[in-house]
Amino acid sequence: MSSFLALLMFPALMAFIIAGFPIAFSMIVVATLFGMIQFGDVAAYQLLTKIEDTASNSILAAVPLFIFMGAMLERSGIAERLFGAIHLWTRRLPGGLGVGAIIMGTLFAASSGVVGATEAVIGMLAIPVMLKHHYSKSLMSGTICASGSLGTAIPPSITVVVLGPVAGVSVGALFSGLLIPGFLMAVMFLIYIIGVSYLKPEMAPRVVETEDEVDWPERMRITLVALLPTMALIFTVLGTILMGLATPTEAAACGALGSILLALAYRNLNREVLWHAAIKTMNISAMILLIVLGGSMFAGVFFASGGMATVQSLLMDTGLSPWMILGLILLIAFIAGFVLDLISVVLIIVPVAMPIVRMLGFDEIWFCVAFLVVLQTSYLTPPLAPAIFYLRAITPLEVTLKHMYRGVIPFIACQLVVLALVLAFPWIATWLPDVMSGPSWR
Repeated sequence: MSSFLALLMFPALMAFIIAGFPIAFSMIVVATLFGMIQFGDVAAYQLLTKIEDTASNSILAAVPLFIFMGAMLERSGIAERLFGAIHLWTRRLPGGLGVGAIIMGTLFAASSGVVGATEAVIGMLAIPVMLKHHYSKSLMSGTICASGSLGTAIPPSITVVVLGPVAGVSVGALFSGLLIPGFLMAVMFLIYIIGVSYLKPEMAPRVVETEDEVDWPERMRITLVALLPTMALIFTVLGTILMGLATPTEAAACGALGSILLALAYRNLNREVLWHAAIKTMNISAMILLIVLGGSMFAGVFFASGGMATVQSLLMDTGLSPWMILGLILLIAFIAGFVLDLISVVLIIVPVAMPIVRMLGFDEIWFCVAFLVVLQTSYLTPPLAPAIFYLRAITPLEVTLKHMYRGVIPFIACQLVVLALVLAFPWIATWLPDVMSGPSWR
């Protein structure tokens, strides 16, 4: 009976969320209530143990460091300089401004890992220029949302940093497994933008010839000054993790220091920039880590109550094939992504899903990569797409929700194609982890 009582934790959690309670406090309250019902005073000890486990998790120390790095890149003007350099090379292409936004999103995602910050920075830089050149508002909206969403699918993603310990999988292995699908997604976005802009030039007019030209030596100088330091930062963070030279936390610390040095080199480092970056880091880190704590408490009570064994038996008794069970898990994750932030989805679903995935014999890295692609797709999917809410906050009123909803649909299709490829060809997610450090690393 107690195991079936544990299943009521999910409806209770959704009731708290719908009532307007913050997700972190909702998980903590539900875990406390059901823990006291099931175990009495002993539940207090279990919940306090989860607080200690979360506070002492060294991998989670990378979260505020990655956030600080992204905040410094945003506040110090490095992103603006990088976008200008990319724009010099892409503006003559069909949909050149959109191409530049996707490339910028890829580079910014690979250097910060913060989804919301990526979309906000790219949107504030690209939207005024796109409107000036009369880009289709739908294409513009979809491009900005898609470029920002790459922060989930391209390492170092904060979502991955949280997912690794929860799933019991190496964060470094997840980073390498996500690399090919993430860049494949970015390439598909580029192909779509160039293709639709070539077939329908009115959707993305090319830059007019009267704009000031920059000669080749100056163009190379601007590009090298903007791109080389950013690429060095990406190698410092991502390269050292993939090569096994640093743990995610060590690499994040080096990246945070590197972002300060970059701001200093570009003469954009001052007390105000540091203060705003520190405040933003504190706010976002506190929110994320409190959600992680709530998720840890929720999962602990659910497992101790026998909820996991009940879910497993219910799924096995349905007679569904392993692939259908896997599809059901991914569908639940997709639906949950409509109403919850990505990290909350990870903390609620992954602890339940991973034992089932292992029992069914699926590869852990492959499943986690497919799970992240599904989360990124839900991040873009209307009507409750978080990407659209971020975009709404930085766009003028002339860009309506209708434009945004219509604009993200082709990019959702691109993501679904990548998901299908990952599911059909698991080596896309498993090849690089095996090559980088061998199966033992996983």
